[in-house]
Amino acid sequence: MKKPRSKTHKTNRFSLAEDEKHLPWLSMLLDAYHIVDKGVSASIEAERKKHRKLACAKGCSSCCVTHQDIPLYPLELQGLIWYVTEKISGSEREVLKNKLHSFSRDRGCPFLIEQACSIHPMRPMACRQFNVFVTSCKEGEDPFHTRRHDVMDPVKKHVDQAFFIMLPYHGIEKGSDRIKFIEAGEMHKMVRELHSCNWKALAEKMEEYDKKNV
Repeated sequence: MKKPRSKTHKTNRFSLAEDEKHLPWLSMLLDAYHIVDKGVSASIEAERKKHRKLACAKGCSSCCVTHQDIPLYPLELQGLIWYVTEKISGSEREVLKNKLHSFSRDRGCPFLIEQACSIHPMRPMACRQFNVFVTSCKEGEDPFHTRRHDVMDPVKKHVDQAFFIMLPYHGIEKGSDRIKFIEAGEMHKMVRELHSCNWKALAEKMEEYDKKNV
């Protein structure tokens, strides 16, 4: 498995240097996300050269509201729970706790606050890859079903490389074993659906953390 290459502008890796010193899995996850981000950047640049403009922009949250089947891999879930529990602060934290406590599937993503992603640095790979070209989504539209040709294709080779980096989290260290695991599709058997998770438990975890760190 060759490391993907990108000819586009450099993408910056999100860093939490102090936390990464004592959380080995965090570096794995952030490295994996960086690889996926590079793949996404390359795909967007390729579409730009075809004169197809990215329609997604800050303030647009259509997919966050309409999508009901966002996959989460175990390490992504670990990172999300940790980030929400220990890193989100201020008024946003209180809003998010309330949303998680009262979460229901028909309300869209629980991490959407005032049309913005509250976990943007730790958003799942599925969210990172969902990009729409040409025109913005209409209210309630899922362009994957209405105009698939305007939705960016998944960056599979980059995602596979991200999986390769993530697999030591599952105790799979040897390179050849990791490749076999990925090629057999075993990663996809471990996936969870974001809307099916018990987010009320995360709100309670946040409250416990707050009590200990007053």
